[in-house]
Amino acid sequence: MRAHLARVDAVLVQAVIAAALSFAHIHDVALAAGQDGWKAWAYPISVDLLLVAAWRRLRTGPSEATGWCWFAIALTASLGANIATAGLLDLDDVPAWLRILVAGWPAVAFLGGTLLVHSAPQPDEEDSVALEERPETPAVPIPPGLIEHARKIAADHRTRTGRPIDTATLRARLGVPAPMAEAIATQL
Repeated sequence: MRAHLARVDAVLVQAVIAAALSFAHIHDVALAAGQDGWKAWAYPISVDLLLVAAWRRLRTGPSEATGWCWFAIALTASLGANIATAGLLDLDDVPAWLRILVAGWPAVAFLGGTLLVHSAPQPDEEDSVALEERPETPAVPIPPGLIEHARKIAADHRTRTGRPIDTATLRARLGVPAPMAEAIATQL
């Protein structure tokens, strides 16, 4: 158990360092391109959130093309800023094309985020079966922590919608394969 925690801690430390460096590079490019104050700080958040949203779509959504498209766009923006700060770009004399790209990023990120959210699969209410009405499925071993997490998700769904969560939505929220979602659904 301790070896696993040490490995997780090392991964978390590395992730925090990488995120902080990338965040700073995107901020520096935005600042050099004329975006000052809070706007320069908003750029890295925008790039990273689009990257995370696209990655989540790749893991849980049916349309991989949409996820890959926006993941590639956000990754290009992040990598571009990181590489630009490596001395290849004079941050005191940013070219006009980069100023245009930075100024246009908010519209691109808004479009990408909107498409990722609004094209997300919504379970068809008439085709989905509520968990209370679910027939028995084969037993699949599920970690107790995952069951507890699923219960919280199901309770939140019922609070927000007034309906029990269906398996498709549970699967999407948990990011698990269909057989595991079925097994979890039977235990809720």
